[in-house]
Amino acid sequence: MATLIHTLSDHSDDVNYCAFSSSCLATCSLDKTIRVYSLSNFAELPYSPLEGHTYAVHCCCFSPSGLVLASCSTDGTSALWDTRDGRRLAVLQQPGASPVRVCRFSPQATYLLAGAADGSVVLWNVQSMKLYRSGKVKGGSLMACAFSPNGNIFVTGSSSGDLTIWDDKMRCLYNEKAHDLGVTCCDISSHPVSDSENGFKYFQMASCGQDNHIKLWLILFADFLGVQLKYKCTLDGHSAPVLACAFSCDGQMIVSGSVDKCVIIYETSTGNTLHTLSQHTRYVTTCAFAPHSPLLATGSMDKTVHIWQLDLKQPCAGGTVENESKVAIEDWSEDDVSAWLCAQDLTDFVGLFKMNNIDGKELLNLTKESLANELKIGKSIEIQIVFNL
Repeated sequence: MATLIHTLSDHSDDVNYCAFSSSCLATCSLDKTIRVYSLSNFAELPYSPLEGHTYAVHCCCFSPSGLVLASCSTDGTSALWDTRDGRRLAVLQQPGASPVRVCRFSPQATYLLAGAADGSVVLWNVQSMKLYRSGKVKGGSLMACAFSPNGNIFVTGSSSGDLTIWDDKMRCLYNEKAHDLGVTCCDISSHPVSDSENGFKYFQMASCGQDNHIKLWLILFADFLGVQLKYKCTLDGHSAPVLACAFSCDGQMIVSGSVDKCVIIYETSTGNTLHTLSQHTRYVTTCAFAPHSPLLATGSMDKTVHIWQLDLKQPCAGGTVENESKVAIEDWSEDDVSAWLCAQDLTDFVGLFKMNNIDGKELLNLTKESLANELKIGKSIEIQIVFNL
């Protein structure tokens, strides 16, 4: 089940993008601002909104550590912001000053990838704030990009409908016509998969487009074949262009948002529809899963961002979600635990858990007795059920 638990209505124009870190949610808009919220109570941080772009902000993303937030805009720049105090660390001018449509950090935060309306693709060195490599796609604007989990390659999608695979030296490795009317978004699962039968290593990728489709792909790596993009299947749940798609942290689910105003959550392994959410009143432009919490954010041209709580106890993809979730919980910080408590309607206990320095490992080790006797929590049964301790 997906339950709507909070709605953010602070933007004064279309919401273009939303992104999670382990403790924050960032949103950006046609209103030229980026807003940042705490996951512990969904309150806007004191330094928010971030202002500095002179035109619409199209995309935002957190560095892997969550300490830096990147944004990009029609003004032809990408900006880097310190998430601790909201300071603007750098303004990176796209070559040719073309409107920048999308940006992504590499998994090691070595590079920031920025793609623009003129088809230019730039890798910025985050440490030096200097341009590292640049390239260009042919015949269209760059609308989408995603890094592989190891950071060695990335994929771009263009308004001409092409998906292009690049290495980190900006060499074009592969190109495929994927969506007839243009690619709008793509995402690569953070869980690489190995094919033990053939010995190949591959990543799962999703792309979506103006043709109303979401397509699932396998990016194959074989020593004697090089890089290949192998089509897997098409998800046809939407009745209008699909503007956004994203994998869950464990790769078990895919979420999409569309011009049909709906959000659909699919099971990756089967392509089955798990949930259809229709609370937005205009086009759904963006969707994102939280990395370590059972939360989903969706943004729309109705100027709102909805935050949903997902029931991860439901069997999904062969019943493996619970195990995958427990692996992720071990890596939770104290802030992640606070966010989870809020999502479970246990906000009153956030201070107590922080005072006792309870992170993910401590959380998994809690028992009914320790919750009742040491922490004096009467709602221990609720926590017991969620984690099946």
